[in-house]
Amino acid sequence: MKKLQLHNKTYSKVLQMHCLGVALVLMVFCLPSPTSSCTEQEKDSLLRFLAELSQDGGLSASWQNGTDCCKWEGITCMQDGTVTPVLLPSKGLEGRISQSLGTLAGLQYLDLSHNLLSGGLPLELLSSSSIAILDVSFNQLNGTLHELPSSTPARPLQLQVLNISSNLFAGQFPSAIWKAMENLAALNASSNSFTGRITTQFCNSSPSFTLLNLRTNKFSGNIPQGLSDCSKLRVLRAGDNNLSRTLPDELFNATSFEYLSFANNDLHGVLDTANIVNLRNLITLDLGGNIFSGKIPDYIGQLKRLEEFHLNNNNMSGELPYALSNCTNLLTIDLKSNHFSGELAKVNFSNLPNLKTLDLYSNNLSGTVPKSIYSCSNLTALRLSTNHLHGQLSLRLGNLKYLSFLSLSKNNFTNITNALQILQSSKNLTAVFIGYNFWGEILAQDETIDGSGSLQVLDMQGCNFSGTIPVWILRATNLQMLILCGNRLTGPIPGWISSLRHLFYMDVSSNSLTGEIPLTLTEMPMLKSTDNATHLDSTVFELIVYNSPSLQYRMITSFPAVSNLGNNYLTGVIPPQIGQLKALAALDFSFNKLSGEIPQSVCNLTNLQVLDLSSNNLTGAIPVALNALHFISAFNISNNNLEGPIPYGGQFDTFQTSSFNGNPQLCDSVLTQKCNSAEAHQPVILSEKRADYKMAFVIAFSAFFGVGVLYDQLVLSRYFGKSY
Repeated sequence: MKKLQLHNKTYSKVLQMHCLGVALVLMVFCLPSPTSSCTEQEKDSLLRFLAELSQDGGLSASWQNGTDCCKWEGITCMQDGTVTPVLLPSKGLEGRISQSLGTLAGLQYLDLSHNLLSGGLPLELLSSSSIAILDVSFNQLNGTLHELPSSTPARPLQLQVLNISSNLFAGQFPSAIWKAMENLAALNASSNSFTGRITTQFCNSSPSFTLLNLRTNKFSGNIPQGLSDCSKLRVLRAGDNNLSRTLPDELFNATSFEYLSFANNDLHGVLDTANIVNLRNLITLDLGGNIFSGKIPDYIGQLKRLEEFHLNNNNMSGELPYALSNCTNLLTIDLKSNHFSGELAKVNFSNLPNLKTLDLYSNNLSGTVPKSIYSCSNLTALRLSTNHLHGQLSLRLGNLKYLSFLSLSKNNFTNITNALQILQSSKNLTAVFIGYNFWGEILAQDETIDGSGSLQVLDMQGCNFSGTIPVWILRATNLQMLILCGNRLTGPIPGWISSLRHLFYMDVSSNSLTGEIPLTLTEMPMLKSTDNATHLDSTVFELIVYNSPSLQYRMITSFPAVSNLGNNYLTGVIPPQIGQLKALAALDFSFNKLSGEIPQSVCNLTNLQVLDLSSNNLTGAIPVALNALHFISAFNISNNNLEGPIPYGGQFDTFQTSSFNGNPQLCDSVLTQKCNSAEAHQPVILSEKRADYKMAFVIAFSAFFGVGVLYDQLVLSRYFGKSY
């Protein structure tokens, strides 16, 4: 995460303007002279701060009592020796923040961000009459912010920028703080647990107030009506709270707004209000993740400066208005997961030359992809999946030279051969999702398709394709994820699969593949060593493609290493060399015709979280050493011809009996077939208590299955959730 979580340029510019403005002034007056030397009182205050740290990040090597503190690490003094900035971000500091820092009479800039500091925030810092910038973000500070003491000086506090984001603060934000902070211009209190209602008291007490970030807290109630009194407020972020009711009309009178976000709350109502035109300075409008309904008003076209428009995950409906074409500065349109209908051609995308992201996933849009979209030459991410679009891909797709993310899944597109030939002309494509289209067609084997050297993710699942796994995939030399499940592909798994040196996720399940498991499958470089994970490109997804209950991910490294060959017609034995694939998190060979024993080498797969060998013709005993695999949370060997006792101890104590059903010769105390005393005697690899393993199972299961459901039908077999 970047400092202050500045992912929007408007928000970033405003906060940086205040910080840099104050910092530049401080720099002019804080340049040390050759004769500057701090006072004993200030040295003592700093040493008391150091003494209260349990980990000082090496500061003690510099902060020596017998030396001039103006030369200490992170300390700068004015020419008279007064300590002004104390800048100690990302130093690995642990412990409490000493109130002694509040006695530094000339302290103007205190930065303790990105450390591991705990405890409360000393009131002496908030009530300081000299501090202009206070940044304690990204620590573990907790407790409540108390009211300022009655001894607070009557003169206004100098604090202009206060950043307490990404801590553990709770309770209500005390109103008395606002009264004393007449100069406050920017407050970032995001990612805490503050409660209560959002106050507008700062609008009156701090006339220069420009930026307020309350995102990811527990604020509740309605949006206060007094926001229109904030004549200079440019940035307001209050997403990811518990706000409810409708947007107050007064909100649209706050004409200075440039960034307005109430995403992921419980707001409702319609947006069809003419007052929205008052927000003519708006650059970012984010109302996603609420319960808004109705149509997008035509008035939206009068927001000429609008660059980011988010109405995703609401109950919006109707056609997309032509008026969007008038917002010529748009960079992002995010309307996914609504009920919009009609044809996309209603919007003239030719008027949006700066558009980079268009996300219309999961609506009811129909018709063909309009030609005007191909005029958006700066487009990097296009998602039209889960709609009712039809037709063939246009040759003009090649005009989108910067396109790296394309998702067309779950529509009614046709002519897969044409589509693949067109896609290869987009040389920057890294992620392509075209599954659940081209129903029943033959998967192209065209030798002229080069596979695109930039391609890292290819999803063509659920198309009912016939044919074989095409050799042109081999030429996608940077491919990392290959999803071909849910088709009718025949023939063997090609031996050249190991030539895809970056491939770590392969799902070819639910096809009609035949032959044996190729030995080359056990030579895949990305699956043989966990060290390879550091080489994955973490920016492959321009858009979020899946989420968990509390987090959202773009990083391809969030996906586990998977080999899923289930539900085919594979024969032969499981090769003993399978034990080389130590990076595997999920191995699924279920519903095939495999024979022979479960190789002992499977016990070497210490990262396995899912192992499914069910519904085959496997024989022999269950390897006892499998109970040493700590992380297995889903295990199934049912419907085989296995025999002998079921191992106990380790994760085996957590598996349901259904994991073993359909093996008449297996025995166990909980099965119908009981073991005799000789059979029951087996070595126990691990001896911890059963309760410990149940807890380990819960942790492993939660961690792995927290991956959740993929937006673009990228599912990790039946164990990992249903597709959207």
